[in-house]
Amino acid sequence: MKHPSTQQVETHLKQLHLQAFLQEYQALAQVATQAAWPYEAYLAQLLQAESERRLRNRRQRRLQEAHFPLLKELADFDFTAIPQLNQQQIRTLARGDYVAQAESVLFVGSPGLGKTHIAIGLGLAACRQDHRVRFYAVTHLINELQEAQANHQLPNYLEKALRHQLVILDEFGYVPFSPTGAQLLFQFCAALQERVSLIVTTNLPFSEWGQVLGDERLAG
Repeated sequence: MKHPSTQQVETHLKQLHLQAFLQEYQALAQVATQAAWPYEAYLAQLLQAESERRLRNRRQRRLQEAHFPLLKELADFDFTAIPQLNQQQIRTLARGDYVAQAESVLFVGSPGLGKTHIAIGLGLAACRQDHRVRFYAVTHLINELQEAQANHQLPNYLEKALRHQLVILDEFGYVPFSPTGAQLLFQFCAALQERVSLIVTTNLPFSEWGQVLGDERLAG
């Protein structure tokens, strides 16, 4: 049996998009020969390198697709400034169980407390757990929903939203919504309910949600 040339091997690896194999197979072959590895051990090392490369690339895509306005890490949040905030509960959320269960999280508090920081930190943690995340400022989301409705693309927009595993809605209630905007936001959240996790940040107590939405039924 004729042995393939190095050029043939590398051509096949490029066609199969096995970049880690391509970068490491020769150097690792020398290590394997010197250490008398069995063929399976050599192959396992290459497979592990390729898996790790793909995971890194996928996580990077997750971060880009999330559209975070800034990258805010939970490790940089000053929990001492808000002693009433349950730090352990935030750390527990960062493990991502709520995402797997499609549960929702609501952060309510005055402006400047760091609600967005924590929401982004949890979103980053979810991306690194290989979850699909999308960050929206609520006003921008409503604009996109209205545009989708005007272009008769609302069902497609909602279908794409359902592909995510976590959606972050930031700054709910900072600006009152039009009746149409409120209805579209309700439709968006209803479509995601129990299927996609939501994190919502707001400076409004529940008693004032009806004023912003313009409809007590929607607020309820």
